[in-house]
Amino acid sequence: MAFLIETFDKPGHADVRARERDLHLEFLARHKPLLLACGAKLNDDGSGAGGGIYIVDVETREEAERFIAQDPFTLVDLFESVRIVRWRKAYVDGTCYL
Repeated sequence: MAFLIETFDKPGHADVRARERDLHLEFLARHKPLLLACGAKLNDDGSGAGGGIYIVDVETREEAERFIAQDPFTLVDLFESVRIVRWRKAYVDGTCYL
């Protein structure tokens, strides 16, 4: 089963996101076998919206919580809040999994 993790940055913390971005990307690369999808949320004009979405292939909520707890963005206290929900894969890259 997969989990969707949605993060919301603290207001006024764009500099923290920019400063820690390389470490965050290294973290994602190390954990790519778990990642079904991930990326930053954007405003309609393409600017950063202050948060992200991760869809991780783990068996339990606890594993999803451990994953996001290790993210460098979490370690520098970037997030105002994090929401985690179970997610059922239906279509990914045009392939139906139902």
